[in-house]
Amino acid sequence: MKRFNTRNRPATFMLAVTIVFVAGIFAGKLLTAGDGSSMATINAGGLFPQAFAQKPELEGLPDVVEKVVPAVVNISSKRVVKIDPRSMHPFMRDPFFRRFFGMPDNLEQEQTSLGSGVIVSKDGYILTNNHLVEKAREVEVILPDDRRFDAEIVGSDPRSDVAVIKIDAEDLPSVPFGDTSRLRLGQVVLAIGYPYQVGQTVTMGIISALGRGGLQLVDYENFIQTDAAINPGNSGGALINSSGDLIGINTAILSRSGGSQGIGFAIPIDLARNIMEKIIKHGRVVRGWLGVSIQEVNEELAEAFDLSEVKGILVSDVEAGSPAEKGGLEPDDVIVAIQGKEVVGIREFTRDIAITEPGDRIDIEVLRNGKTRKLRVTIGERPDDVKMVQGPGESALSPLFVGVAFETLTDEHRRRLRLPARLSGVVITDVDGGSIAAEAGFERFDVITSVERTPVSDYTEFKRAIERIEDSRVLLRFFRDGRHYYLVLRK
Repeated sequence: MKRFNTRNRPATFMLAVTIVFVAGIFAGKLLTAGDGSSMATINAGGLFPQAFAQKPELEGLPDVVEKVVPAVVNISSKRVVKIDPRSMHPFMRDPFFRRFFGMPDNLEQEQTSLGSGVIVSKDGYILTNNHLVEKAREVEVILPDDRRFDAEIVGSDPRSDVAVIKIDAEDLPSVPFGDTSRLRLGQVVLAIGYPYQVGQTVTMGIISALGRGGLQLVDYENFIQTDAAINPGNSGGALINSSGDLIGINTAILSRSGGSQGIGFAIPIDLARNIMEKIIKHGRVVRGWLGVSIQEVNEELAEAFDLSEVKGILVSDVEAGSPAEKGGLEPDDVIVAIQGKEVVGIREFTRDIAITEPGDRIDIEVLRNGKTRKLRVTIGERPDDVKMVQGPGESALSPLFVGVAFETLTDEHRRRLRLPARLSGVVITDVDGGSIAAEAGFERFDVITSVERTPVSDYTEFKRAIERIEDSRVLLRFFRDGRHYYLVLRK
């Protein structure tokens, strides 16, 4: 039998008593929180911070969750996809092998997508993600009480990743819409969905960022970022506040592992609701359209346009016959306000125009030649995008643009590149990667149309305009992908 070292007993005894005493404080305080009162603050001589206190707004979360979870559903969609032959084993790609085993030439397979959705009306309308139901042959909705329904796809919008589906049922549980304009950083939120096919889960976090964009997930990005755990299967699920109001539709995560790493994104409910209402009303998403090319005003552009401060967005092009042209907008205008609200960036401005109903009239405030002008513009309906097809081109040089080749824009260029017939200028046919022009942002097949706000119709005019430049910088307007833009190039 082993003996204890009796000489260390007093010190050991005192350490044990201290541990028990501290543990007792914790146990006593934590147990008192179980009666529904606020968690008491542990502050033994300042040793434990006030942060241990339970916030009052979190006390009722279990009740809130109980009301919301019946309206968050599991969605299973099935679609048929073609198999890429390049992903197959070489034997499977061999025609003789395929004929020998009687395999069809056009290989297809059924693909199942699993995700979540939120019932937002008692008569069965459900908000979810477009990527869950896009091109689906059938969609099944499973309620938390295990009732199953075949769902109809009312409509979807790839540009925002919002979809609306409907089930044939009445008096369903639903989640009320929240107000995203009142969201604040650090606000407590809950994410509810069906991750990894383990069943419905609820996770808690805070709002980490608002207005998050530039992720290149969809065309219209204004995400709510949260650290509430969102995993595969949570897509289309609910992001709610502590009052149980729906503030977002969970849609994506940023992850290296494929699982939650504390960076999740949700579509703000004001955007999702606007799209849902348009789909239900029109059967499709009808977006407002202005007909301008715009870009952020940076310090260089502010200097080039003699602006007193860096603000607003620059109109670099106005489409012929567009609502913008009819309303009086011109190239070189700087839009500083819309409907009395200051314009803070392209993303917000584009979203505001898109959610405006075609036919509505809006007030736009611009800076033009140093003076403020107020315009009234009637919004049109956004037409389908037309993408440009690129083609080859060759040619000459410019003393200013070392490593860049130019050519007068011809009918052949317009035909190959599918450029507007009215467009004139010089086309960049080659640009070295390390050149000043490339570093500034110019690309092959960009068409330069003006130098220092003076139009150029061919290479001769362009060269003369460049030779007249005495400053260390030059303002160039160019055409790319169906739109005009500006760049400031410094010598």
